[in-house]
Amino acid sequence: MEKKLIINDAGFETRVALVEDGALAELYIERTGESDIVSNIYKGRVMRVLPGMQAAFVDIGLDQAAFIYVDDVVMDFPSDETGSPLIHEDEEDQEVILLDAEDDDDEIEEAARIIRPPRIRPSIEDMIREGQEIMVQVAKSPIGKKGARVTSRITIPGRFLVLMPTTNHIGVSRRITDSGERNRLKEQLMEARVEPFGYIVRTVCEGIGPEKLTHEVEFLTRVWKRVVHRYWQCSAPSLLHQELSASLRSVRDLFTKEVDRLVIDSERGYREIQDFLEPNMPGLRDAVQYYDRREPIFDAYQLEGDISRLGRKKVWLKSGGYIVIEETEALVSIDVNTGRYVGKGDLSETILKTNLEALKEIAYQLRLRDIGGIIVIDFIDMEKLEDRDKVYQVLVETLKKDRSTTNVLPMSEMGLIQMTRKRTRENINRQLSEPCAYCEGEGIVLSKKSICHNIYREILRQSYDIQGSRISVKAHPEIARFLLEEENITVLSLEQRIETPILIQADPALHIERFEIMEFMDSAPISGG
Repeated sequence: MEKKLIINDAGFETRVALVEDGALAELYIERTGESDIVSNIYKGRVMRVLPGMQAAFVDIGLDQAAFIYVDDVVMDFPSDETGSPLIHEDEEDQEVILLDAEDDDDEIEEAARIIRPPRIRPSIEDMIREGQEIMVQVAKSPIGKKGARVTSRITIPGRFLVLMPTTNHIGVSRRITDSGERNRLKEQLMEARVEPFGYIVRTVCEGIGPEKLTHEVEFLTRVWKRVVHRYWQCSAPSLLHQELSASLRSVRDLFTKEVDRLVIDSERGYREIQDFLEPNMPGLRDAVQYYDRREPIFDAYQLEGDISRLGRKKVWLKSGGYIVIEETEALVSIDVNTGRYVGKGDLSETILKTNLEALKEIAYQLRLRDIGGIIVIDFIDMEKLEDRDKVYQVLVETLKKDRSTTNVLPMSEMGLIQMTRKRTRENINRQLSEPCAYCEGEGIVLSKKSICHNIYREILRQSYDIQGSRISVKAHPEIARFLLEEENITVLSLEQRIETPILIQADPALHIERFEIMEFMDSAPISGG
């Protein structure tokens, strides 16, 4: 399977696309002022303790208070500004316990559950109090009206290792299957440790030498000590450690030997990635390519069409069947229909083929749209028990490609499959859309920011052929106001880039998603967009 990472770094927005065999498999979007805060570390202040929920609200400096559950509270913190010694929760048992860990975005949280020995935990009011200052890390970004979920079980991911300073346990990715290699990595990591901290060995460690492990241990230890130093120097709430940018995160977490090429359209971003790879994976530097052609990079790789279809509820299958994806506050429902597909055999064969084709598309859409939470799939009814079992088994096997943790229950007699998929951030649809003002929130339209960015990209597409002295953009009044106010800096930077003035005009007759681009020679219009 050919894999590519395509990065569109426009300054105001970074989009990272993982492309597998020419198809968009995963998409990550980070916008100025809306950066993902998962893995950020803060010094927070406990605002309110809720004994009835065994949770607490923590002020970390965001608009919404974060919340922490009792199982995510660590009572002991670094005893001084150096970050060492650190009093571990499992201090009574300092023997290193080796564990298996999945090497994906969930490995850290899953490991945190595994490494805690089963015991009776105190209630939350015995662990923290209102007004107390506490070091926390964001486990889930704010989603909708829900605040961020935080934990005091700190983890700091690197290229090869994940540092866990609040425990003494060592884990190795389950995807490293060779027992000799696993033992070698465990032994070398034990020798490289400079503090009794816990670590997870990531999949990309396979085959690397001890010097890289030692370098990574030293680097992560320095990062942790800087975090602790800031903790003692700053007042709450304060940001102590910020996660990498979207482009560098994709390099750290997605750019492996399995990815054939990384292409980025920003010269600055290209240099940052090369600098990031030099001490860690110099062998991958030649696989990074700077894209400097006129055609926008996502157009060149035919990704814009796939992105524009992400908000559609109905997804057609090649056979003529289709699935309908409905997202609600509590869960996501997916309905499978035969549509135009009539089959060539008997009815049961037609239904089975449609369900098998649909489940592969469902697994793809869950991953692409980053849908999480409770998911209910309504397959077409199958009378044969072996057919229902086959659909269930194939779905479980197909979901193994997903880096997020999934849990699937067997199909019920009514043809329903209930499953969960771990979600740590808002899915792509919620990032790109907002409630529709035309139908009083019953549907969705593109967000004002997404429309402005579409205008920006369309002007860039046309800029190389523009002969006029200025450009006029006609848009819905709300979009025009948004361009002139919140996106004013972006418009000014675009004017400098194309060396042409841009005039923004409001047109109430236009649908909020529609816009017109025209170029003018002096005062007379010469062409329309």
